[in-house]
Amino acid sequence: MYDVQKIRADFPMLKNHTMQGHPLVYLDNAATTFKPKAVIDAMVEYYSEYCANAHRGDYDLTHIVDTKFDEARETVARFINAERREVVFTSGTSMSLNMVAYGYGAKYIKKGDEILLTQAEHASNVLPWFKVAEMTGATIGYVPLDHEGRLTPESLEKVITNKTKVVSVAHVTNVLGFTVDVKALAKIAHAHGAIIVVDGAQSVPHIKTDVKDLDCDFLAFSGHKMCGPTGIGVLYGKYDLLVKTDPFMTGGGMNARFDMCGEVAYMQPPIKFEAGTQNIDGVLGLAAAIKYLEGIGMENIVAHEHELRRYAIERLKKLDNIIIYNENAEAGIITFNIKGVFGQDAATFLNSKGIAVRSGNHCAKILLTFLKTSNTLRASFYLYNTKEEVDAFVEACKKGGDFLDAYFA
Repeated sequence: MYDVQKIRADFPMLKNHTMQGHPLVYLDNAATTFKPKAVIDAMVEYYSEYCANAHRGDYDLTHIVDTKFDEARETVARFINAERREVVFTSGTSMSLNMVAYGYGAKYIKKGDEILLTQAEHASNVLPWFKVAEMTGATIGYVPLDHEGRLTPESLEKVITNKTKVVSVAHVTNVLGFTVDVKALAKIAHAHGAIIVVDGAQSVPHIKTDVKDLDCDFLAFSGHKMCGPTGIGVLYGKYDLLVKTDPFMTGGGMNARFDMCGEVAYMQPPIKFEAGTQNIDGVLGLAAAIKYLEGIGMENIVAHEHELRRYAIERLKKLDNIIIYNENAEAGIITFNIKGVFGQDAATFLNSKGIAVRSGNHCAKILLTFLKTSNTLRASFYLYNTKEEVDAFVEACKKGGDFLDAYFA
């Protein structure tokens, strides 16, 4: 049985925390998540008991750090069903996608080639490809979304050509929350000689992810969206592609040798992508977060989120002042507006009631033309949210037109 109150007890941020004099209802989990004590303890333990650099020394403390760092890579690999050598530690999804764009895309994409995206992509999965197109003379194309905002395999099949070299899409979109059939898209991309790059920032924290089954070529995700620390993320790549990819950064630790003549030999993946001292406490915190999620069970987490979302949608649909943009999405994301109220004004009002949601364009600026609105509100659920919090959220939405009260109270 899913015991949400027991889970909530693991999170210091949920203990008697208030906002504007109200109990905190945190519904901005798509932006970042709270951290359980197990993650905090893992990071404090590193600084308190065996603080040393990784893979730099020949003394006892470094041996402990080396072992735990390597074990963390094994933990990540197991979590996504990858090989250990296919897991690269980065600062987050943005860095991971930039590494693919510049290390692989800029190296192999030529003038006249095509990069396919969608209107629903986050800036981190758009701007690097814009730059690569500018550098190489390639073109940017868009796979059309259906009437709801979904990317379907049929839509990709209609626009992909033999000039397409990269298809780069979110597994779960961060505004509309639709889950993409990556496996089907990968099959189509590969049949046309293209690679598929997957932004997993909103999927890996919530649903079981098997890179071998998906057959994606690269996958990027962040620790802070899955109960882990900020400043740590992962780039997964098929090993043969990582070998072909150039390092985004160079420096200590990632080279085998270099000389005064400029001759350089890099280490093999994943080490060749990890220049300099790594975010060691972040790596250890991420491993602790993964173990925490595994202890709950990813299937239990997704079932809990689906139930919360269903409950929230049912209640919101009864309100005549709410516009919902993604009623049928699979993820625990609800994108909406309060009629007649600018999104940030509405978010400020909800804040006055203790409700934390996201407002704006959510870093998906080219989606605005599809939604036909300048900004939206986004409520996003995670493993520690409750139906009681949904009730508080819906009650606050009922009075959303009174947003001026938040400014003049």
